[in-house]
Amino acid sequence: MKTGELDILILPGLGGGTENHWYRRWNSKLKTARIVDQENWLAPDRDAWTNNIVAAAKSADRPVFMIAHSLGAAALTHAAPHLSDANVVGAMLVAMPDLTTVQELIPETDGFLPASTAPLSFPSLMVASRNDFYCSYQRAEETALDLGSLLIDAGEQGHINDESGHGPWPEGLMALSKFLTRI
Repeated sequence: MKTGELDILILPGLGGGTENHWYRRWNSKLKTARIVDQENWLAPDRDAWTNNIVAAAKSADRPVFMIAHSLGAAALTHAAPHLSDANVVGAMLVAMPDLTTVQELIPETDGFLPASTAPLSFPSLMVASRNDFYCSYQRAEETALDLGSLLIDAGEQGHINDESGHGPWPEGLMALSKFLTRI
């Protein structure tokens, strides 16, 4: 599939990301992409976040592909069981957090526990860093296995956000493009 044939839903993590974040840049470059906004980016409510994801997917006009970062990826795993009647054809999960670690560092995220580990009903690609302070690589491997995701080892890339030097992140776009050819 090509990006122009899809409704691309971008699911930011905690805080919603800066304008320099790679997913905000992708949103401005990919003509069929849009950010799924959340009412409160700093005090996340799991039910509200997942309901917004489900509503956005069900209102799409074309097949849906989701690009999710960090807590947005965790929210997608919670939303996934409610997406069976939406036309979701795949997802890219970037810097999936270990929710136990995140909750210890950011108590406002405790509503996302327990983590959803049910296999996704659509193809997914997970990109994980070996030195992400929100998730060990070993935990990312376990999560990818649980979800049925293809795992890409990004090397030592931090949390794969603008703070770790991932403004435009062309390597991510290449991984996305390659994955879409498989769908």
